[in-house]
Amino acid sequence: MKYLSSLGWNDFFDNSFKNFDSNTYKCGRISAENKTNYSVLTGSGEIIGEVSGRYLFETERQSDLPKVGDWVVITLFNNNELAVIHQTLPRRTKISRKSADRKTDEQIIAANVDIAFIVQSLDDNFNINRLERYLSVVYQGGVKPVVILNKTDLCNDVEEKVKLVKERTGIENPVSVSALNRDGLDAITSMIEPGSTIVFLGSSGVGKSTLINALLGYDRFATNEVREQDSRGKHTTTRREMVLLPSGGILIDTPGMRELGLWNADNGLAQTFSEFDDYSESCKYSDCTHTHEIGCAVLSALEKGFIPKERYENYLKLRKELKYLESKQNISAQIEEKRKWKIIHKELKNFNKKNKQ
Repeated sequence: MKYLSSLGWNDFFDNSFKNFDSNTYKCGRISAENKTNYSVLTGSGEIIGEVSGRYLFETERQSDLPKVGDWVVITLFNNNELAVIHQTLPRRTKISRKSADRKTDEQIIAANVDIAFIVQSLDDNFNINRLERYLSVVYQGGVKPVVILNKTDLCNDVEEKVKLVKERTGIENPVSVSALNRDGLDAITSMIEPGSTIVFLGSSGVGKSTLINALLGYDRFATNEVREQDSRGKHTTTRREMVLLPSGGILIDTPGMRELGLWNADNGLAQTFSEFDDYSESCKYSDCTHTHEIGCAVLSALEKGFIPKERYENYLKLRKELKYLESKQNISAQIEEKRKWKIIHKELKNFNKKNKQ
């Protein structure tokens, strides 16, 4: 298991694997999702793996299939060059969002992550509301967030924006860097321990690929220039992929995300906006919506300037988004339940009809 330890294997996964016969089954970690199969890091190196027919048949949700960062139970064949994936071990942490399409599904961005580096650029792409959204997602998954403020070379008010991030988010030590000039990267590398898994998150154009190339020491990922008129960039990373860093850490790169819909992120929202829970304990009504009620401690704090107006408005927006998602999930569950019972009644009707003949 020494090689697996360098890939992030620890006691948590070891305990999950104890029920499997180690003489028959092995473990590997998903490093990339391909169109029809997976790239899997194992003790035999990186090999191609395919999900077994039984596993695929018994899986109801896409989010339950292997994702980048997952540890999977496999059997090896063809001289250990190919693998069949039989099961995914329980995830210790995960970062997920609502699927970007119209479906009410969870999309796993990365699994079993220790640190999420949330990258914001200090040009016109700088957006505190978006940062609070990312923090809610990261906290929900049980992952430690680190805020990276990139492109200090393009910013004349770095200290003011650092101060704003601290005041709005409670993050005490955001890291200011210039990936292009290689300034401030030591602060990032010092946080990456051997065997730890990190992921870079951020919208298009914030400089994630440039940062990662700097950490790797070579240009592995393509980079594009950002449009000057709106500070937006193109998706230079097209898929999630795991790479090993020279420091011994494991890095998961993700495409820039234009949308980061919340997914069951009540706990993450509570951690991001922790002061709202503190104030709400003093609200007159236990089901206070913090929008119009007399005796609302949150509104009182807002009026006194203890809560910034922009932060309050973003909190309401994100909470409204979660409530809407919850209602859609309930509707989807009801439709699925009706569908199952319709199938059962149809099979029962056919059974009774057959027995009467």
